[in-house]
Amino acid sequence: MNLYIDRQGSGPIPLVLLHGWAMHGGVFESLVTALRERCTLYVVDLPGHGYSRDSVLPLEPHACAAAIADATPPAVWVGWSLGGLIAQQAALDLPQSVLALGVIGSTPKFSRGADWPYGSEPALVRQLATDLETDYHATIERFLALEAMGSKDPRGELRHLRSLVFERGEPDLRILQEGIRILDVTDLREDIATLSQPSAWIGGRLDRLASSVAMQWSAERAGGRFTQIEHAGHAPFFGHADAVVAALNPLLESYGE
Repeated sequence: MNLYIDRQGSGPIPLVLLHGWAMHGGVFESLVTALRERCTLYVVDLPGHGYSRDSVLPLEPHACAAAIADATPPAVWVGWSLGGLIAQQAALDLPQSVLALGVIGSTPKFSRGADWPYGSEPALVRQLATDLETDYHATIERFLALEAMGSKDPRGELRHLRSLVFERGEPDLRILQEGIRILDVTDLREDIATLSQPSAWIGGRLDRLASSVAMQWSAERAGGRFTQIEHAGHAPFFGHADAVVAALNPLLESYGE
């Protein structure tokens, strides 16, 4: 399987961290630093990304959820962006493994539709998939710019994302296309109403990929708690790690800290 999971920290609460499209677990450095004394963290590089670049596991939410659950103890799962979709699927499939759910900059459906006005424009998502074939690096650059857009310091955040994205090697092209397809077609809006675990939904007010309105709707649908971080964009743990940890505190406390 060759799935890379970095174990960090020594605290009593097990916590799984799942990153977003084209990135790797290294993006969570600030959260790991903030939580390592309270939690034992299992920081995953998803298939085709980072040190899991050569993993044979498909980047498919059910398959990823099962493989990660097999490799980690029952835990609080926290996912960002694409990782948030996988964490939601894991909570639905494996409630015995996902004891609480944290979702950062993610919703149960990313693409906009007639009955879902809060998502990203489908043509934009599909164009990314097409562009990957012809200009791999420029396409990733455009997506990073979308991630940084709306941040209090978009240029600084974009520089940070650029420095991170290839730090563990280039993501696999086939897997990146698979990830775009997942973002385009996945729809868990009905399913999240059946979640039995406590959940925290955390969004940046300035996020241009996962709107705060969509995240608040999702939290209400799931019976969870929504927190908006005022000056943050799509990746609120950059520059706002303390606020993200504060929003996760109810989940950590519910675990029995």
